[in-house]
Amino acid sequence: MKLGFKKALAGLVVASSVLGSTVVNAANSAIDGIMSSGELKVCFEAGYIPFEMKTKDDRFIGFDIDISKHMAHAMGVKFVPVNTAWDGIIPALQTGKCDIINGGMGITPERNLKVLFADTYLEMGQTVLVTPEVAAQIKDYRDLNDPKYRLVSQIGTTGAIAAKKYFPNAQLNLFETSADSVLQVKNGKADAFVYDLPYNAMYAAQNKGGVVHLDQAFTYEPLGWAIRQDDVNFLNFLNNYLVQIKKDGTYDRIYDKWFNSDAWVDSIQ
Repeated sequence: MKLGFKKALAGLVVASSVLGSTVVNAANSAIDGIMSSGELKVCFEAGYIPFEMKTKDDRFIGFDIDISKHMAHAMGVKFVPVNTAWDGIIPALQTGKCDIINGGMGITPERNLKVLFADTYLEMGQTVLVTPEVAAQIKDYRDLNDPKYRLVSQIGTTGAIAAKKYFPNAQLNLFETSADSVLQVKNGKADAFVYDLPYNAMYAAQNKGGVVHLDQAFTYEPLGWAIRQDDVNFLNFLNNYLVQIKKDGTYDRIYDKWFNSDAWVDSIQ
């Protein structure tokens, strides 16, 4: 079955090359390089709970990692992780260091000018983690829009964008990683951390008493797999692959493993 699928992919590239209007797209498709090298190189930034994380014995695990491994298996190639700093992840894709970004990337108009997004694979939004002291002072997230509050988020993320948009009057400091950012709140050096709901929910569950999760999402954010511009062949594969795993139960099985269970928590750093 896998060999047949691999041949079909190769055939797709060959067949499309004979269609005049798609010659350029076929020639530039990442599928060519993936099938030729036998590797699917996936960019992400480890540390985004529970999407991509590093274990105590230096393995990469998480929701996106499992999806990527399954995708590579479906293509009949090897999964190659490319752990990349978030502020350099789009340039890494554009310069061919990886074939796809599968790292919880929110689909935004600004990013869509630089990359091509497949259909949404998960919907989420921004929430806030605050210190217990701040939680006792405010009624909801809106009250954080005050000069006396110190907010933090990660550079280059939709959390940083949301913090600037929804809390323009508050103080804002940005850090290189989500782990460094949220630690400021846990240690009392900041009042609130603006970031993605799944990450915040899991962090709050692991640090009860240290932080309080204001779990009302105040943005809508679809997540999508990002590939290089104009690659319609790869886009076609990804969208069809997403439909397949959502219909055959694969997606739900992987989702339940990482979002509805904490059996993996003790294995991460």
